[in-house]
Amino acid sequence: MTDAGRIVRAAGYSIAGLRAALRRESAFRQEAMLFIVLAPLGAWLGRDGVERALLVGSPLIVLIVELLNSAVEAAVDRISKKKHKLSGRAKDMGSAAVYLSLALAMLIWVFVLADRII
Repeated sequence: MTDAGRIVRAAGYSIAGLRAALRRESAFRQEAMLFIVLAPLGAWLGRDGVERALLVGSPLIVLIVELLNSAVEAAVDRISKKKHKLSGRAKDMGSAAVYLSLALAMLIWVFVLADRII
């Protein structure tokens, strides 16, 4: 196997994962829609490369964390649909990670844009 072949296969797996998330995960679809709105807005509102990276990158981080949360939930559900304390904890922690990534994105937008208002 060549490195190029591995890269092509990995890209295919990544695209399949994104398609699955868009098809099956309503939270990911909502956050993807938010990214579609915020990314161009952040690129336009950012005064320099750092601000643009923060404003565009923060909602992208939310999508990344949501994908990881969805993967944890799928793996836990694959093991068993029965309620279990550790399964619940894993899902709750994934949800908390998404919540914190959303809070981070919000704080970044507030801090970057508040400079213009204050």
